[in-house]
Amino acid sequence: MSNLLDVENLWVKFPTRGGIFEAVRGISFSLAQERLGIVGESGSGKSLTGRAILRLIQRPGIVEADRIDLDGKDILAIPEVEMQAVRGNRISMIMQDPQYSLNPVMTVGSQIAEAYRVHSQAGKQEARMRALDMLETVRIREPEKVYNLYPHEVSGGMGQRIMIAMMLIPEPDLLIADEPTSALDVTVQLQVLALLDDMVSTRGMGLIFISHDLNLVASFCDRVLVMYGGRIMETLDAKDLHSAQHPYTRGLLDCLPRLDGSHGRLRVLKRDPAWLTA
Repeated sequence: MSNLLDVENLWVKFPTRGGIFEAVRGISFSLAQERLGIVGESGSGKSLTGRAILRLIQRPGIVEADRIDLDGKDILAIPEVEMQAVRGNRISMIMQDPQYSLNPVMTVGSQIAEAYRVHSQAGKQEARMRALDMLETVRIREPEKVYNLYPHEVSGGMGQRIMIAMMLIPEPDLLIADEPTSALDVTVQLQVLALLDDMVSTRGMGLIFISHDLNLVASFCDRVLVMYGGRIMETLDAKDLHSAQHPYTRGLLDCLPRLDGSHGRLRVLKRDPAWLTA
């Protein structure tokens, strides 16, 4: 099976008064029609990796890579006008905080419909019906009512589901999901994960699932990248995550609370500077 995405030697850098800060440091990975989890602490470079793939790093940020191939085409080399057609249509990204991703002066329904119309020849009525169907798909009650609400009128969890609906409605080939279920209760979380799983298994979509929840990634994803300090520490099958050998991954796992039996204080992760140069 050919890869949908190939990333080779990706760097994300930011100039500072003290010099160049390297936020993502020479990472390489590939993605087929599968669920790839990326885990790590805050600041490890997970979200920046997703944004760099979509060329969403703003200046003065610098993105460098030997290649970022989507179906064999280097998307770093194409002009911005062509890249705009890739965003949403070929690659979508669910941002972590819907409050800052939704347009505050447009109703949520019109934003979802617009995401569909931009990448299709659909008219307003067809786009409205597709948007309503998508609101139902992400388990939003009274979609007709919610369609006409503004972002400040919906809860955080509902805003997250609206973002998911907006990113899925163009039916992209690759979805980058940055903490897509963090603001959802357990029941809705399972429904959204089932929806994403269905998109991967039935449509052949590729999924990059960015999360802090190691247990969730272990049960939902096919493979896992473990990141620290902008580098990939370990790549392994998701089913083997809890038996990982790298001391950083073991440290993350040991920090997780457990319900089986009594335990003392949670362990504190001890970081080794050698991890950044090994």
